[in-house]
Amino acid sequence: MHADLSRSTFRPERHYSAVVAQQGRVQLDADLNEQTAIQLHQARSLAADLIGPHGGPRDAAGFRIEYVGGKHEIDTLVVHGGRYYVDGILCDADRPAAGVPVTDEEHDESPSAPEPPAQWTYWDQPDAFRDPERPGDRLPSPAQTPFLVYLNVWERSVNAAEDPALREVALGAAMPDTAARLKVVWQVLPLSLTELEIEETDPSKEVVRAAFTRWAQRQSAPSARLAARSERPDHADEDPCLVKPDARYRGPENQLYRVEVHAGGEAKDATFKWSRENGSVVFPVDELDGTWVQLASLGHDDKLDLDVGDHVEFTDTAYASRLEPLPLLRVEELDLPGRRVRLSAEPDPGVGRLAHLNPYLRRWDHRGGPRRKGRSTDLRGGAIPVTEGEWLPLEDGVEVYFAKGGAYRTGDHWIVPARTATGSVEWPVDPARRPLLRGPAGIARHFAPLALIKGEGSAVDLRLAFGPLASSMPAADEATLAAEEQARREELAAEDPSQGRSHTTAEAEAAVEGDN
Repeated sequence: MHADLSRSTFRPERHYSAVVAQQGRVQLDADLNEQTAIQLHQARSLAADLIGPHGGPRDAAGFRIEYVGGKHEIDTLVVHGGRYYVDGILCDADRPAAGVPVTDEEHDESPSAPEPPAQWTYWDQPDAFRDPERPGDRLPSPAQTPFLVYLNVWERSVNAAEDPALREVALGAAMPDTAARLKVVWQVLPLSLTELEIEETDPSKEVVRAAFTRWAQRQSAPSARLAARSERPDHADEDPCLVKPDARYRGPENQLYRVEVHAGGEAKDATFKWSRENGSVVFPVDELDGTWVQLASLGHDDKLDLDVGDHVEFTDTAYASRLEPLPLLRVEELDLPGRRVRLSAEPDPGVGRLAHLNPYLRRWDHRGGPRRKGRSTDLRGGAIPVTEGEWLPLEDGVEVYFAKGGAYRTGDHWIVPARTATGSVEWPVDPARRPLLRGPAGIARHFAPLALIKGEGSAVDLRLAFGPLASSMPAADEATLAAEEQARREELAAEDPSQGRSHTTAEAEAAVEGDN
């Protein structure tokens, strides 16, 4: 997640079940976040074990799909409300009800707003942001049917720049925001049978589900791997005595480096970017005028501000959810009193023009490509080309290594804590102290098939359903009732012998005792 963190400590292989606070100790964000991660991991693992890879409650299953082709100018899908679980993650397709405004019936002559539809559609689903003007976003034509409709699920962080309601205004504009949020993103998307490697024109449900499972496994398992280390740079002797002379990490402060794939693909096409603040330095945008950007606020100090030469990502909540790279732009000029910055080029015309999508700038901290043997690597689209099989210096002794043969996906990332106390970075190593290669810390993608579209009004439902575990209490039979009665008598007899015998037996014994 792009958040101002000290580090991320949750590791499922450690099998920790809870974080235990101790008295008189410093409270860290990492401890609280690990407790949240443990609970999420446990809850989702339990749900996935009980439900399976995906499924919905039988009486409230969501994401029923209807294909509407000829009734509108452009084909669409209707996504019906309800709940569905994918790998234990809850996805809610219910559309929020519109609010009812207070009106003055006597003087209010404004027309009432039209009622929103009861269901989402392919074009207005909340986190997919499909654009009818982009051919790649359109559904396959009727001539291309059948095609599959599936659910793509992942999580992304949201901060106060993307959702201003998260900011507590009582703290004042001069104070930073508080906690960020994680959001479950679900997207209903089409997939051709060719991509599923299905040659049949009318495949069965079993064939489609099996092919989709194989496709999803390929998408969910990234092959890119990275290692990180700290090496004392050659220019360390020229540094002022701000850090220990033998420190390999030469930075003056603790940092959480984020190395993130910008443009995906094979190594020859992939690029990456990095931030020493975990990509958390963002600036809400009020207005865009050509290459000039009017910011709602500046950073709170020099460390969290913008400077000429910085590379920034101009985006909004819609484009962030698409996971598609945009060119990183360079800050060319600053107008601090006016809270304006001039960028090296005008941002993409499809991004940041709508205020309700909360446009913002995200700062990245690379100024150029890695410097090796006195030469720097040229940037590509403002990002750094991926070079596999060699150590790439970032700054202050921090280096990263991409393993050969990787396939890269936009948004995948690794985080590297750097600490002044040790003069090193925190990264797993083997017994010989060699850094270990690791897959990305995210983004974890999850998939589920929803429907096979065969044409107008013909959608084969591929969802799965589960029933409730609770049921009525069974009625006791006569044998059970007799056994319970016998057990009750034996219990009474143990307390009072006369209570365990019949009434006749007790009277006979009393008569014999009277005769004696």
